[in-house]
Amino acid sequence: RVLLAEGKPAVAVSSQKPFTALDARGETFKLAPGAIILRPKLVLSTVDGPVKAAPPLVIRPGKDTPLAFDGVQYRGSLELAVQGRFLRVVNFVPLDAYLPGVVANEMPHTWPSEALEAQAVAARSYALANLVKGKPFDLYADVRSQVYRGVAGEKPRTTQAVRATAGQVVLYDGRLATTYYFSTSGGRTASAADVFGTPVPYLLSRPDPWDKVSPHHVWGPFLFGARTLQSRLGIDERVLDAVGVPTPSGRLRSITVQTEGGTSTVPAALLRTGLGLRSTWVTIGVLRLDQRHETVVFGSPLRLTGLARSLPAPMLFSSPDGSRWTEVGPFQRATSGIASLVVKPERTLRYRIEVEGAASPAILVEVAPRVQLAQGAEPMTLTGTVRPRLSGAAVFIERRAGSAWRRSARKTVDTAGAFRAEVREPGEYRARLPATGGYAEGVTAVLALAG
Repeated sequence: RVLLAEGKPAVAVSSQKPFTALDARGETFKLAPGAIILRPKLVLSTVDGPVKAAPPLVIRPGKDTPLAFDGVQYRGSLELAVQGRFLRVVNFVPLDAYLPGVVANEMPHTWPSEALEAQAVAARSYALANLVKGKPFDLYADVRSQVYRGVAGEKPRTTQAVRATAGQVVLYDGRLATTYYFSTSGGRTASAADVFGTPVPYLLSRPDPWDKVSPHHVWGPFLFGARTLQSRLGIDERVLDAVGVPTPSGRLRSITVQTEGGTSTVPAALLRTGLGLRSTWVTIGVLRLDQRHETVVFGSPLRLTGLARSLPAPMLFSSPDGSRWTEVGPFQRATSGIASLVVKPERTLRYRIEVEGAASPAILVEVAPRVQLAQGAEPMTLTGTVRPRLSGAAVFIERRAGSAWRRSARKTVDTAGAFRAEVREPGEYRARLPATGGYAEGVTAVLALAG
């Protein structure tokens, strides 16, 4: 008994030859070739006219012709049960008439006969060992049991494999074995203890070197930003780091996520579904460059730090505007993945870590010109320098007035990167160069000028 559909307001059943229907009262109704539309009231268009059948209604096929439900042919009969205002459709079919509609959908029908026969035995064993309990059907027609597509899913070679293995199942200790199967293992199977938390003596982790022929043996990489991870994994705060907790087979049991507020554990199953991954056999690589909030003075060294874990050859790149990136150099990396590199930015720049196929979010490092102020040789004069030599840039000479600064003069940086100003009275002075030309604002230390 295979569940084909439920919650249907109406269903279409058809046959190319005359067919019959049997209701709960034991009455048999003759149906003409073609299609009938049935709704929960189960009013049948029979050869003798419309009749109201008693649910459940079993529709039986004509001679040597399968029935079709919503355009898809199925062997055996179809039971229509009323569920309030809807219908449930269950396919009653012998086991070895069901299996041909399964095997070709779980394994390519062009594979060797031995493989198809092994799949037929596995599918038969799995179906018998995993009958649905507490429902008016035994199996689902999808991955909750096995993918079943009826006659349309059959292929001659897989049908022959079912016939060649008729009656064969897998037993362990005299009982049906649950024969889980998969398309791709990644090179090693997972044990029942890894997957379900309960050991099963015949479901152990084993190497699978033949998996290399699978097109999905290696997949990825997939790139996810911190905000995407936060949203898809249901984490309240910004993600800073993530470390996998592996099972003995190498797949992940969970991941430990570090956020701005602490750490939390995310089950591997949620990681897989939340991020749309093929499996939990993944390596988590982290690229993160820590944001620097202080402004760097021109010519000063700055140590950039971040994370570059489980990824090869991290390199630092820079860009003035984020459009073109220039290689700066390789990171120094500890075994923990913590990476650092000392740079001497000559202007405001964006930095990011790059590896093959991926890059970290960029950070902005603001650079201020190095502005120096000194008392001139003549009384009431101030001289200064600007590095780099920002010729033509405006410099404001400001005098402290209580808690505020008031402008005393406006000067222009000359071609030598110098400026000179005369002031009227002694006091505390500074020079300020407004942000300009790729540089943050530059301000000198305070200079006390005597009269």
